[in-house]
Amino acid sequence: MTLAEVPLVLMLVGLTAYAVLGGADFGAAFWQLGARTEARREHAYRAMGPVWEANHVWLIFVLAICWTAYPEAFASIFSTLSMPLFIAALGIILRGTAYAVHAGTAREIERKAIDAVFSVSSILTPFALGTAIGGIASGRVPVGNAEGDLVTSWVNPTSFAIGVIAVATGVYLAAVYLAGDAARAGLDDLAAAFRARALAAGFATGAVALAGLLVVSLDAERLRDGLFGWPAILALVASAAAGLATLELVRRARFEPARYLASAAVAAIVV
Repeated sequence: MTLAEVPLVLMLVGLTAYAVLGGADFGAAFWQLGARTEARREHAYRAMGPVWEANHVWLIFVLAICWTAYPEAFASIFSTLSMPLFIAALGIILRGTAYAVHAGTAREIERKAIDAVFSVSSILTPFALGTAIGGIASGRVPVGNAEGDLVTSWVNPTSFAIGVIAVATGVYLAAVYLAGDAARAGLDDLAAAFRARALAAGFATGAVALAGLLVVSLDAERLRDGLFGWPAILALVASAAAGLATLELVRRARFEPARYLASAAVAAIVV
């Protein structure tokens, strides 16, 4: 490894942490969307309380390293992918605002409106960030100021596939974490509810990931060759193994080890 590659490793560490910790933060809001019980909504809010918005520090960490170590790449990315990155930033702002004011809502109609903004922005943000990553990974962001197409750089099959995977992995992680939090607090009904959701989300995320591999294979030749070559194939196998083990642990209601394996499965996808 050369000195020029060290910042890349640091960025990978930051991006992985953001996907695992921030992803679960986004995913928890998904489970509030259309929640029929106040207990389920409030459980997600309580679980996010100690870390809400704090996980964005990892995103700032990655961006600061990128613009410091690779300014030309940073300029190319932010000019060509200005649209999805603007959408992601808007989503983060709306999400933070909704979380901050939800406790002050007095009427049910207000609470539902705030919850809807919170949930939708929490889905929109990881999707937009995923489309940006897809544009970079599939070679649609050339070097230079806005040299790439402002639309097709992120509106393409690979970008959409990675965007959906970003949302799905967050939803999956959140369900596992929330089940564990409920069990630890002695909330057996909530633990059972999120256990069922974690199992469903785990199978759905696995299906989405497999579909994503197919899309990438057809749409991005360079990325396909990298994913199915050594050592990337090892990360794919590790992710699948960790995901299956997580499902078995969740089925047995062993939530604490399941949290770590679920995190490992998502981290391996990012790597």
